[in-house]
Amino acid sequence: MKPGQSYGNVEIEAIVEEIKLMNRYLSKTVVNLRPSGIRRYFDIAATMADVVTLGIGEPDFVTPSRIVAAGQQSLSDGHTGYTSNAGIYELRLGIANLIEKRYGLRYAPENEVLVTVGVSEALFLALKVLLDPGDEVLVVEPCFVANPALVETAGGIPVMAPTSAANDFQVTGDALEARITTRTKAILLSYPSNPTGAILTREHLLQVAAVAEARDLVVISDEIYERLVYDAEHINFATLPGMRERTIVLSGMSKSYAMTGWRIGYVTAPRDFTEAMYKIHQYLIMSAPTMGQHAALEAVRHGEDDVEMMRQSYDRRRRLIVDGFNRLGLTCFEPRGAFYAFPSIANTGMDDETFCEELLETERLALIPGRAFGASGRGFVRASYATGEDTIREALRRLERFLVSRGVIAPSAEAMLSP
Repeated sequence: MKPGQSYGNVEIEAIVEEIKLMNRYLSKTVVNLRPSGIRRYFDIAATMADVVTLGIGEPDFVTPSRIVAAGQQSLSDGHTGYTSNAGIYELRLGIANLIEKRYGLRYAPENEVLVTVGVSEALFLALKVLLDPGDEVLVVEPCFVANPALVETAGGIPVMAPTSAANDFQVTGDALEARITTRTKAILLSYPSNPTGAILTREHLLQVAAVAEARDLVVISDEIYERLVYDAEHINFATLPGMRERTIVLSGMSKSYAMTGWRIGYVTAPRDFTEAMYKIHQYLIMSAPTMGQHAALEAVRHGEDDVEMMRQSYDRRRRLIVDGFNRLGLTCFEPRGAFYAFPSIANTGMDDETFCEELLETERLALIPGRAFGASGRGFVRASYATGEDTIREALRRLERFLVSRGVIAPSAEAMLSP
């Protein structure tokens, strides 16, 4: 809109001046913070009927009944007050035992495990205790939209380290080295990856570890999707030689146990890191939700069969959606973790934002443009397969119609027979 143009009874110039007036009270960090590139598509889709969405990065399973029952029982037993700031001791012990069983790492539940309100709080705490204003963090991209935003919120500067489909979105030691300055303080990894579904191979993990050791950097490793890997083994970054003492590992219950709404995450790290994070956590949060902690305790003690059932279901969906994208000419490397596919739309002639907007408008199919996850995501779209197989098939049918209508592919015999 141009200056002087009216919107209702209020001129645009007046709106701009009002925004400027209000912004003088706000911190520059908040004013300059970019809005989520994901939320916009959710908001648009919410105004439409008959939308099929592959945009939501959330399990479609409900929390397993035994875990729900444990949360309900905690309420019935009157556990409605605060817990220890660090979390229920039995839960911290259960987390420590589970990590030792999986990875051979031992963390002291007394002071090396901290229960948080999801991984989002855990990441903010990790960044806040490490960064002074102007310190830099190497953020591997494409990445979850919150990663660079939380670096900025914590007072730091995100320096993006790109990856590409050419090497299955593996970050390299050279890519990190090329971006290190005297202000670099940490490396932020998120593998298995949202949005690409990539995992980091041992070879590339060792490259990251070598850079961290040579440059005396801390590694923050977000491993929230650690249990959702396919035809591969997840490697906890702290298990690498010399890395335990310089690594903050973040994980939680949301993805593996279908517990997003319970808001239980956790940190495992050396005592100096967790005690520093505890200082902020006790003032900011007090303690994570009490009933959520009791439910999480049941999950770590008896939830392994539930995790495996869900993992196998995601694996079937993974194969269905990746095969579908490749059949339609949208080249998609094989995701090995999480529940996202990240196909290229290069052959459509459209940029990823235009592609997603027109697909949503014409076919009522919601995907997320890759650029929402950083510059390395341009030319790709993110599709979550945390939804039923019938929904995935319907999404692929709508996508095929769209590609045919744009002349990208010829109609298949199946499509020509469809009404």
